[in-house]
Amino acid sequence: MNNEISYRKKNDDIECVHYKNWTKAYPPHTHAEHLMLGIVEEGSVCIVMNGESKIYSKGDEFQIPPDVLHEIKPVDENGYSMLVTCVRADVKDGELVELKDSILDQPENLHLIEGMSRDTNISPFHLIRKFKKMYGLTPHQFQIQCKVRKAQKLLEEEKSICEVTYDAGFCDQSHMDRCFQKIVGLTPKEYREAAKPNSES
Repeated sequence: MNNEISYRKKNDDIECVHYKNWTKAYPPHTHAEHLMLGIVEEGSVCIVMNGESKIYSKGDEFQIPPDVLHEIKPVDENGYSMLVTCVRADVKDGELVELKDSILDQPENLHLIEGMSRDTNISPFHLIRKFKKMYGLTPHQFQIQCKVRKAQKLLEEEKSICEVTYDAGFCDQSHMDRCFQKIVGLTPKEYREAAKPNSES
């Protein structure tokens, strides 16, 4: 039984991800700019969203809105096969949208909580709480996730892993590898292979 994952980009606004006999779990994360639409093809998958767990099986459809904290995990050792379409859906609501957008646009920059607090005129403690309530992650967690998303895009452009490490703002390659595997479920090298236009789904 082959465990495979492949990526297909229709354009900058639509991406399809195909999981085949997939057994990896994805810890809590969000999709800041995308609505996720999925259908389970084989097996069962557990999706935890807003603290509630739900099992989806063959033929079941699901959707995950932008900025909603969720995790995905297999129900058993047999894994799951599913097709997910990610559609860009810009969300511009909330008093912290400028901060969110600045991290999204340049995650490689050093965004310190003291500076963010000063820019928003909100104390660090309340800023962290408010940001997490609005976007599901703390500013630091969100920045790490955005760095990984930027690394994905750079890898699709076939840049070297060394270039990607520093262009995405990671201090070294081992740090990028750890963050990348945690969020994407693959090493950067594995992701580059899975995202190649001629990779088979």
